[in-house]
Amino acid sequence: MRSQPRQGLQPGRHGSLPGALLLAGRSRSDRCRIRRAGRAGRPPARAGTGQTIVDDDRRGGVMKQPKVDVLIVGGGVMGAASSFFLRQRGKSVTLLERDVVGQYASGVNFGNVRRQGRHLDQLDLANRSFALWKRLPQLIGEDLEFLPSGHMRVCYREDEFPELEAYAAAPEARELDLQVLQGKALHERFPFLGPDVKGGSYAPHDGHANPRLAAPAWARAAIRAGARIEERTEVLHVEKVGKEFQITTTDGRIFTADQLLITAGAWGEKLSSQFGEPVPLETFGPQMSVTEPVPYALPTVIGVFTKIPHEVVYFRQIARGNIVIGGGVRTRPDMANRRAYFDPNSLINHMQQMRRLLPGVGNLNIIRVWSGIESYTPDSLPIMGPSGKVDGLYYAFGFCGHGFQLGPGVGDVMAELISTGSTSTLISPFDIRRFAAFSELASKAS
Repeated sequence: MRSQPRQGLQPGRHGSLPGALLLAGRSRSDRCRIRRAGRAGRPPARAGTGQTIVDDDRRGGVMKQPKVDVLIVGGGVMGAASSFFLRQRGKSVTLLERDVVGQYASGVNFGNVRRQGRHLDQLDLANRSFALWKRLPQLIGEDLEFLPSGHMRVCYREDEFPELEAYAAAPEARELDLQVLQGKALHERFPFLGPDVKGGSYAPHDGHANPRLAAPAWARAAIRAGARIEERTEVLHVEKVGKEFQITTTDGRIFTADQLLITAGAWGEKLSSQFGEPVPLETFGPQMSVTEPVPYALPTVIGVFTKIPHEVVYFRQIARGNIVIGGGVRTRPDMANRRAYFDPNSLINHMQQMRRLLPGVGNLNIIRVWSGIESYTPDSLPIMGPSGKVDGLYYAFGFCGHGFQLGPGVGDVMAELISTGSTSTLISPFDIRRFAAFSELASKAS
């Protein structure tokens, strides 16, 4: 299955669920044709601020673009949010995206806006991001259908419950206001849960949002703030020449900047390797499905805490009634062709596990399935922060399938770091230098 269609700055549908088609914005080629027709018989137009200068800066058939403060490679939610926050700090920004904004992991994930269950070292960043989620309409003019419905994490075994208790008791988790429930108290509070559920941890402030809307909305806000975003612009080569970074794209253009931020998701490692910092990334495709609209009955996001892969299931119900389901054994995407696949067995497993968790669920019609391309590190922590080898180079990729909630916070932190040289948020556990041993082995093997 291909990554979700109709993404980009003007997605054709609102959300990851079927709905009325919206009138998509004109394509770039349409706009170019309109401009050419409108200027027929008139002198050539002068390039405006941030636009391509073709005649004066053409060197041997190569188009050199205006230099900016920061170049960003990768148009997911991390790159789009970083563009926005860099503009808030007065930095000139150009973002390059090979396909369209939000096409891969950012636009096809489950939509969990959760802090509960994250690695404790991530919670400082997650809390910063959560504060931004609550301010979305004021920040970017859209709420991304964010609903702080709560998030329930349940377990099937008595010996798993102490782990939920220990997590809730950790000092790092104090802002989550976790409520740990077991036995009768749990089933009285959440009567729809099945008898196999032995315990749970409830995060009242977490929730969910629509991933199809997120990256495009941040990108549009960045453009309104003055950023330049180039879709369908593939990077051919990147290097640092003197004190500036140079990116050559497949269409012959050269982009330059004083600083470079790589937010290329599953392809981030290919770019970091060009600077001598390879990362042991693996790629997987999440297994997602959605039901027909049914009467609203699930007041919270629910996920299973288990060490058994096929038992993993999580779901949320949106306002119009559709239930979005994820979990199970992930597939391997075709990276060469940028395709992700949904395993039909995942659909069977989704329904089996959902009925185990919610016995009252009747027969539901699944109306769509999909997957995406996500990248995972060996320690399940992202690559985020400055390069260990090249001044002015920064990374934010490899979020291991749980980057959606972090997106606004990542953008804010990276803008702070790039602009000031430091950040008030803990990101040292995400330093790329933790994979230095892997980098040395890769260097010896090459």
